Amino acid sequence: MTADLSQLVKAYDVRGVVPDQWDETLAELFGAAFVQVTGADAIVTGHDMRPSSPGLSGAFARGAAARGVDVTEIGLCSTDQLYYASGAFGLAGAMFTASHNPAQYNGIKMCRSGAAPVGQDTGLSEIRELVESWIDSGAPTSDATPGTITRRDTLDDYAAHLRGLVDLTAIRPLKVVVDAGNGMGGHTVPTVFAGLPLTLVPMYFELDGTFPNHEANPLDPANIVDLQKRVREEDADLGIAFDGDADRCFVVDERGEPVSPSAITALVAARELARNGGKGTVIHNLITSWSVPEVVRENGGTPVRTRVGHSFIKAEMATSGAIFGGEHSAHYYFKDFWNADTGMLAALHVLAALGGQEGTLSALVAQYDRYAGSGEINSTVDDQTGRLAAIKAAYEGREGITLDELDGLTVSSADWWFNVRPSNTEPLLRLNAEARDGSTMAKVRDEALAIIRG
Repeated sequence: MTADLSQLVKAYDVRGVVPDQWDETLAELFGAAFVQVTGADAIVTGHDMRPSSPGLSGAFARGAAARGVDVTEIGLCSTDQLYYASGAFGLAGAMFTASHNPAQYNGIKMCRSGAAPVGQDTGLSEIRELVESWIDSGAPTSDATPGTITRRDTLDDYAAHLRGLVDLTAIRPLKVVVDAGNGMGGHTVPTVFAGLPLTLVPMYFELDGTFPNHEANPLDPANIVDLQKRVREEDADLGIAFDGDADRCFVVDERGEPVSPSAITALVAARELARNGGKGTVIHNLITSWSVPEVVRENGGTPVRTRVGHSFIKAEMATSGAIFGGEHSAHYYFKDFWNADTGMLAALHVLAALGGQEGTLSALVAQYDRYAGSGEINSTVDDQTGRLAAIKAAYEGREGITLDELDGLTVSSADWWFNVRPSNTEPLLRLNAEARDGSTMAKVRDEALAIIRG
């Protein structure tokens, strides 16, 4: 096949359509290039439930083993289960998943030992260059003795590690509906929740990479409708939805209403700060709610604002020694989980917080959900740079307005803020707005959209 790696290798991972954009032959080259760039002498691999995942993962392992590297295959797993294996075993790792993308897609999320991310600036561009140089001729023959490929099950150890970080044994009994979206949550949730005082109502736990019920992306409101309905029907205490590779979790309250990921970030931050004696740094990206840094400060911590994207969060976590980090995309990062993101650990924190008191989830999170937010609004534009310049020109010099360009353009006043960021892969601008009340937010949102779409 003729591969266009510019369309396949993204900022943080490899992702494309199988077999049109990549196949097992290319996966084998990625395995060889990965070990050459990382210098690893042993690696761990895992994969999700997509039909193409076992074949791609196996080819990657063969490519790595041919370079003299021992490979531990943990098989079916969530992405955070692969991060667990990378951290616990001290091995570089590769997870085969395309997260919430449709069935025809697949990808690779790669990390160094200790779950340290491999992105464009940390090895991914070098991996791409090697694969491109080998496409026609194949990877050069290695003089090394071929490595071994062995299987190891890590699900029980992964579950025990998470339960050791959050104690749920003494909580009041809770009824929780979990929508796994036919993704890897259906594999991990039964083991992680086993023996806890939880009545589990499972939805779409059957592993099926064709996603027959709905797309496994809980940030799209259309994909949590079934969960919302079931929570109300079951009179459950809450509902949890996982994305396809189960590294993100999204929460709905006892009324079936969505809980803002910023509110979850603030709730978990308060718990992690309490666990660390009221001290510590907490990372949040620049589109999380004002409530996040407020709650962090109120609980004795130091908030640090970053760009959007897991590579920026993880890098800042490592640099600052932060105890926790959260993104408005429902990614949650923990120092005690090798600075990696795990939706399951965040879910356990929510269950522990709710079960440790008698009130409802809606009442509990109200203290963390203080402002009116727009959510992310995407607009297709012909000229991203030109539209951003137009927004800057419209607000620059206004009294009481500040601008910053840490990531896209953020415009702030005493009562509201909005951020506009360009997509790296599509001709889109992404708007997030927040204000002290709903009417102000709507006015700010609509004014910004008028310029973006003007």
